[in-house]
Amino acid sequence: MAQRELKEAFVSNLNGTSLAEVALGSFLSPVCLVNRGLILILYYQSKGTLPLPLPLFSHLLLDLSVLILPLIVSCTLLSSILLQVTISLIFVAASMFCYIYRTSSYSSAQHPQNAVSSFLQSHVQFDQVPFVTLFRVFVNVKTVISILAVDFPVFPRRYAKTETYGTGVMDFGVGAYVFANALVCPEARRKNISGSKINHITKQLVSVWPLVALGMGRLVSVKMSNYHEHVTEYGVHWNFFFTLAIVRVVASILLTVLPATQSWVFALLMSGFYQFALETSQLKAFIIHNNDRERDFLHANKEGIFSIMGYVAIYLTGVQIGLYVTQPRSRLKEWLRALFTLLLGSFVLYALVCTCQTFLEPVSRRLANLPFCLWSVAQSLFFLSCLGLADIVLLFSKQTAGCHLVLSSWNLHKTKSDSNKISDKKRGEVEKLCLVQAISRNQLLFFLLGNVMTGLTNSVLDTLSCSSSFSVCVLLLYMFINCFGIYVLHLCGITVKFW
Repeated sequence: MAQRELKEAFVSNLNGTSLAEVALGSFLSPVCLVNRGLILILYYQSKGTLPLPLPLFSHLLLDLSVLILPLIVSCTLLSSILLQVTISLIFVAASMFCYIYRTSSYSSAQHPQNAVSSFLQSHVQFDQVPFVTLFRVFVNVKTVISILAVDFPVFPRRYAKTETYGTGVMDFGVGAYVFANALVCPEARRKNISGSKINHITKQLVSVWPLVALGMGRLVSVKMSNYHEHVTEYGVHWNFFFTLAIVRVVASILLTVLPATQSWVFALLMSGFYQFALETSQLKAFIIHNNDRERDFLHANKEGIFSIMGYVAIYLTGVQIGLYVTQPRSRLKEWLRALFTLLLGSFVLYALVCTCQTFLEPVSRRLANLPFCLWSVAQSLFFLSCLGLADIVLLFSKQTAGCHLVLSSWNLHKTKSDSNKISDKKRGEVEKLCLVQAISRNQLLFFLLGNVMTGLTNSVLDTLSCSSSFSVCVLLLYMFINCFGIYVLHLCGITVKFW
């Protein structure tokens, strides 16, 4: 077989992993986030100041070591012991947390029960909901890692996208990416439509032109370079950029005539109707078994076209969740209640996923069927709530140590004073050194850069013959280049927008 056919075969006919293993992977990023914050708090306790020495280099190195490195090794060299890795990182976090609490003057001044009670009654301040930003950033980071890692043998085949049915880690990444975009869309942020509905729809059509352009660019580059592609993923001419663009436009049109506050109802009806069509017509057989790709555009791109229904349902659900998490709340106790509501919703949806897999059909990213929609939302809610709970642990540690310079996190509300103004100025200086903030600033560019670097790497290396250690080194270098480029733009205050 030619190299192209070998690479296509390498990512084909896969069945995924268990729901539990995908859920277990959701613990890793929150724990890494807590560890990174606790390391900064420990340094602050020791030296009484932040940032770290040689800040431009040291903060980037810390974020790469604590946030990026564990994600790479956990899906490659250490994928067989993911549970042990997660437990070890939790143990490290718990040890640092206990040390900070015991050495803090705050803990000695109050009884622990009173300290926790007072903490829960406190008020928080923020410009954006921190765990929503974290969710979007980590979904992006995991996606960028996976799109190159999947081409190396060190990346377990069970994590790659499944052929027809199954739950691979990369299958969740697709649904989570759509969900993440919906969380911060104008409808989720309660932005009123200015002008007529026709003008609003026109604006949405114009706003997605970068995605259409990127989709066309990917299509042309893949065909011209004879780059390997998995046709049953989206089709002959289709790709994920086109899916993102069309989902955004279709959802915007629907939300101009339907109330956003009831978007979850329409999402359920849409996914339910689509599943009904799959079960009662020849649509499922057409998508899975009809291989007459040369007949017309529909036959060539059936996966990409028909899966739009499922992705729009996921997007509408994301709008509903976005409306919920952006509701006005000031007390920490209210936010904790909201996070437990999200976690409960995740468990309920997981129960529905298991029911569907037993009595209906398994999860299928290729079809974007009802079980896939339920699973994508369930897993997204679980990941989102884990990040929120990790942020609360980090906030308690910050309050305990009197350190408020750990970024991408809540801060306790304080009255304005000169000292607070100085603190805000210092916080702004540290914010420039935060990789999470850098990626959040240019998320689409980060995703695009990852795609370009993936193509370049595959054109230079024979990924299938690389050893495990060399593969991990390549992935580390690849992520360093991606992160460094975005980090430099953030330091320079540059936000790249095409519209």
